[in-house]
Amino acid sequence: MADNTAVNGQITDAVTQTNVKVVAEAPAQAMASLYQVASHSAGLALQNSVHSQQALNQINSAVISKAVSMILSVGDKS
Repeated sequence: MADNTAVNGQITDAVTQTNVKVVAEAPAQAMASLYQVASHSAGLALQNSVHSQQALNQINSAVISKAVSMILSVGDKS
């Protein structure tokens, strides 16, 4: 089958250069995406640790107040 469509050489050159540019930039964009995901997950880990610490601080306050009330009530039972 004969190819009847003539394509300008400048068009094929422009498409080729664009494809080469896209392929050349792919590793850098992949690394940038990896760095963004890694920093986001590190931020989430820090947020989770802060939340856990705040929850433990609330529990500690309740335990300490209950322990102090138990200690102070020891003399009342006799």
